[in-house]
Amino acid sequence: MLTIDAQVHAYERNHSGRPWVGTLAGVDPTDPSVADTIADWAGTAGTVGIRVFLRDNASTDPADPAINRVLALAAQHSIPVNLACTGRLDQAGGLAARNPNTQLVIDHLGLPQPQLPPAPAEPFAALPQLLALAVHDNIAVKVSGACTLSHEPLPYRDIWDPLGRVFDAFGLDRCMWGTDWTRAVNLLSYEQGVEAFRVTDRLSDSEKAALMGETLSRIYNWSPVKS
Repeated sequence: MLTIDAQVHAYERNHSGRPWVGTLAGVDPTDPSVADTIADWAGTAGTVGIRVFLRDNASTDPADPAINRVLALAAQHSIPVNLACTGRLDQAGGLAARNPNTQLVIDHLGLPQPQLPPAPAEPFAALPQLLALAVHDNIAVKVSGACTLSHEPLPYRDIWDPLGRVFDAFGLDRCMWGTDWTRAVNLLSYEQGVEAFRVTDRLSDSEKAALMGETLSRIYNWSPVKS
């Protein structure tokens, strides 16, 4: 089975020439040269998408012209936009409605996920807001870091009912498995993040294949063979 992790942090070690600790790099909609930045990324071999962080000082308005311009530009270049939108799923829906030709991908189920144990008391409290986004055909979901939301050991039985609702709402053709490694390093091993999905009896073999690689290849127009 083709297995491709939709979310890993494959960084070089942090050093003065390539610092990254405490810094999350995404496309800045307020940057006057953002059109050039997107064009440069689109023309760079290996680029499969861009990322926008709806957090901190980013506008909360779904009609914000700067954010919508980024999404429109991404559509022009035929590249998906990953949205880090925890706590702002309603805004993501508004953006999807305004940009039906832009492929959007919700990072990490759009749910708060811990850096350290324990998992949140109600890890799927915001799940209804995520499920409401399924009406937008241009939204896909990274089912990344899901194991970090479990209060149980492998095979993390308490996450499968909520995840089943995600699969039912969006379909496996809009869901992509990922570990969110190395953010998850203090909660489980990489092997556990993979095996939990490989061994579950909640998905058929064909559903596992879609979730763990096939959907990603189609949405990002990427495969190991192509690279």
